[in-house]
Amino acid sequence: QVQLVESGGGLVQAGGSLRVSCVRAGRIESNYGMGWFRQPPGQEREFVAAISGSGRDTYYEDPVKGRFTISFDNAKNTVNLLMNSLKLEDTATYYCAAAGKKVYIGGYYSAGSYDYWGQGTQVTVSS
Repeated sequence: QVQLVESGGGLVQAGGSLRVSCVRAGRIESNYGMGWFRQPPGQEREFVAAISGSGRDTYYEDPVKGRFTISFDNAKNTVNLLMNSLKLEDTATYYCAAAGKKVYIGGYYSAGSYDYWGQGTQVTVSS
């Protein structure tokens, strides 16, 4: 079983930066990739960013490209999401996710590709 624990959420002013992290623990045979999703108030959960198991490939939803950076620290089994130039519309609960099997091209954008989920961490951007 794999456990994911997010941290780093909080309140930040628009234009500011915040980093959310997710520690992956438990029985892990291989790293098939990890991602971040978010759920704004009253909306559906949506893809934000993902990183392949090798760490060579990263994927972002268009609204965060150039502002957010996903990275994986192998030594700490932690995936980080650095968020810069935050906007009001970035306010959401952010969820970490890990794939338990190979993810094929295009699959990183889909919640169905992930087998393990964290509890979420709240990010609130104020004006």
